[in-house]
Order: sequence, then C-alpha cells, then structure tokens
Amino acid sequence: MIKALVFGGNGQLGRSLMLCVRDFPDIELTFLDRRKCDLSDLGAIGRAILDCRPDIVINAAAYTAVDQAESDIEQAFLINRDAVRAMAQACEELNAPLIHFSTDYVFDGASQHPYRENDPVAPLGVYGASKLAGEDAVRAATARHLIFRTSWVYSPFGKNFVKTMLSLMVQRDVLTIVNDQTGCPTSSVDLAGAVLRLVPSVLGKTFAGFGTYHLVSGSPMTWFDFAVHIHRAAVERFRADWAGNECEIRPVSSDAFPTVAKRPGYSVMSSQKFTDTFGFGLPDLAESLGACLDQLGEGENNA
Repeated sequence: MIKALVFGGNGQLGRSLMLCVRDFPDIELTFLDRRKCDLSDLGAIGRAILDCRPDIVINAAAYTAVDQAESDIEQAFLINRDAVRAMAQACEELNAPLIHFSTDYVFDGASQHPYRENDPVAPLGVYGASKLAGEDAVRAATARHLIFRTSWVYSPFGKNFVKTMLSLMVQRDVLTIVNDQTGCPTSSVDLAGAVLRLVPSVLGKTFAGFGTYHLVSGSPMTWFDFAVHIHRAAVERFRADWAGNECEIRPVSSDAFPTVAKRPGYSVMSSQKFTDTFGFGLPDLAESLGACLDQLGEGENNA
C-alpha cells in the first residue's frame, strides 16, 4: 500500500483526490486541512510530514485570492513560498517525492504561442510572484519533485467559474463575460486522476521524470468561450426544466471588469512535455465539463 500525505484536503484539488482515489486501491491518502495543519505554522508542516512518514507528499493547498494578494503580500508568500519550502525540506529529509501545483500566472501573457516549461517567467502580480517563488523553493530544497503548472481550474467542488456561471445563468437574462483573456480550462478531477495514476511510477527506483511540467486541457479559449460551452452543455444535460436555458451570453473586454491585480491576456500552456514523458494527457473539455455537470446535476459533493 502506497501512503500519500495531502495538504489542502478541503480545496478543489484535495476533494477531487478524495473522489478519484476510489479507483486506486493501492494508494492510501491522508488529508490535512487547515484545522489539522495551519500552513502559516511552518514548524507544524515539517512535524506533520515527519510524523506521518508518507511515501509521497501532494501539496494541493495554496493562497489563491489573486486580487487580495496585492495587499496581503506577506500572507501570500507565507503560504505559497515559505510553507512549500517547509514541505520540500521535510520531504528531502524523508527521501519522499513532493508533487506540487503551480499556475499559468507565472507568465505575463505576452506570448504568441502556448507557453512551454522553459519559456521565460514574468508574473504580473503578487499571486503569480508568490507561486513562482514556491516553485523555486521546491527546486532548491529537493531534486525529487514534480511541479505541475495548471490553469483555470474547475470542478463540482467549492467556488469556481463553472459553478458561478451556472448560478448566474439561472438568476439573469443576460451575462457579459470577458473575451480578451485566453487560457485552458482544466478539471481538477482530471488533475487528481492524472496524479494518482503517476504515483506508483514516481516511487519506482528507475523513475527519471522529476521536474516541472505543464498540465492543462488541450482546449484554449476565452472566458466568454468557456461560458458559452458551459451554457451549451448545461442545456444539453439539464434540458427544458433548467431555468438557465434562455440566458444570453455577451462578450466584453476586460476593461468592463477592472480588477486590482492584472491578469495575463494569454496564458495558454502546452502539455506536450507531460504527454511525451508519461504517455497520456488530460481528457478534452467536452468530456470533462460534461462529467462535472453530471455530478453537479446529481447534487452530490458539490458544496
């Protein structure tokens, strides 16, 4: 039995891991949420890892309040850099690999092609800078790491764009959605399944794939495009009895919704390195979004 310790048990990715581990009977996950391990207590992080003595650690926790981070700099770096460093150092002491998640926000969005892992990083705000600092902290502390940069994460759990759109489509006749930011909507359930699929090989003596990877769906689109996809899929699944059927979705520029933190205009990432290394990729958007809506339609596990 493989023993994995997961930080961030209550987030989208943590709850997705909880869901997906049912399909991996040889992996036992122990989850730590904020109540069990406060990531602002750096000493507690190391103690939790050393007490558990897992075979592998998965960090599904992060400070993700992009706008709030601009004024909450110390806390953003505490969680996204310092806490991650403490995890990596404890993992190195145990010789246990660390799987850590980062973000497309480490890039400035000026590229004209999908970002690859070795492209220059240039975060536009505190959130991206703190996540990049976390990446650097992992690399400095332990060679046995996998860093997965992902983007636009959605799931049946917690707060995310899909659930917000479904709610607003029921409440309003018209929605205006930003159409000048492009990225790759990615299911956290897909991410969780991919990670769990990798765990046995990562622990193998001959594994040589440690490093940084991009792991996103292969469906680049704008937020407006994504909203249209969500509406179309919801109409198809929920049919005539869904109150959001007649909602109209209109494109607008980012100027219509000014934010404290600047977002990258183009943050599409290529997952080709991941596919070449591990031999598989994530499902396409239609399949993953459909699965998300099906679970939301069942009304289970979607708080």
